[in-house]
Amino acid sequence: MGATAGAVWGRTEQQDFRSRVRGTLLGLAVGDALGAPVDGLGIDGIREAYGAEGLVDLAPASGRRGAVTHLTQLTLFSVDGLIRAQVRRDTGAWHPPTDLHRAYLRWAATQRDWGPDERRKDDGWLAREEWLYARRNPSRALLLGLADETMGTPEMPKNPGELGPEAAARSAPFGLLVGWEPQLVAQLAVECAAQTHGHPTAYLAAGAYAVIVHALALGESLDGAVQRAFALLAARPGHQPVSDALQHALGAVRQGLPGPERVAELCGAGTAESLVGAAVYCALVAADVRHGLRLAVNHDGPSAATAALTGALLGALHGETALPPAWLAELEGRPTILELADDFAMEMTQGPALHGPGGSSPGWLARYPRA
Repeated sequence: MGATAGAVWGRTEQQDFRSRVRGTLLGLAVGDALGAPVDGLGIDGIREAYGAEGLVDLAPASGRRGAVTHLTQLTLFSVDGLIRAQVRRDTGAWHPPTDLHRAYLRWAATQRDWGPDERRKDDGWLAREEWLYARRNPSRALLLGLADETMGTPEMPKNPGELGPEAAARSAPFGLLVGWEPQLVAQLAVECAAQTHGHPTAYLAAGAYAVIVHALALGESLDGAVQRAFALLAARPGHQPVSDALQHALGAVRQGLPGPERVAELCGAGTAESLVGAAVYCALVAADVRHGLRLAVNHDGPSAATAALTGALLGALHGETALPPAWLAELEGRPTILELADDFAMEMTQGPALHGPGGSSPGWLARYPRA
């Protein structure tokens, strides 16, 4: 695994980066929340419930408007794990997939326990957020993959037949490692995806998605970001289904006005590579974030995952201020998401001032323990 490069961060660069980090995490969460009420419904069922235009605004799910699913929960633990990996590096231990696995095990505990366990002193602050202990329909692959402490790897993956999109969705934060080379971002996403989604198509889709977010976070266009993903995928055995899905998405942009049929066709059987392709399409044709997310939820495919993947792309591309404020106002967990996003941005831009040769912040190490 590579390290964060020693880039010089001016104030303008820090502010832009923080906006993209916030945009990525909030965009994913708001897409997830928009899609949650209709997840599992076809377009006919959506129109029957919400009218001819389909779902155009947040609607109740899990007892409230703006509720998120396990997709957002796990993404937050991805961020937590990445920060912990940077902090632990001071100890000479540097293996980010292990730190991410520990973070995902902390998420798995939230799905078993009634609430935070104060006896676990090394959990850090995120695992003490009580709202994250709500169980929001996690897939069987996630629960099985994280049911014990054995970490899956690409060589010996957990759930080797699993093709679902959950690992791709939680890979958006890897793309925010802007000091890393793209191939290292892809490798980290692949290794962490294999902890629960062991089919090569699923973990390569996660790698491709992380690379696309990475290019967007560096200020590239979405089309340019996809081209970068193609270049990195080409060297990977088994990449063809992922490359084909992305190529299909690019081709669909030129095939008339976007609509539910086009998105449903791209979603296919709801596998990881298909939903990443559908998300790229929705983000490419979006007139604005609201339009892109509505497109991502109103179709016959999995609405929450498609919109979560789309929202992170649009947030990384445009930054937080492009997101619909009325939706953000009702988003479950927004204070936590913002706090974590700002912590991530601060760690990535000013880590040595928080824990380095010149001294450490006790408060920071309490939030993100080295253990």
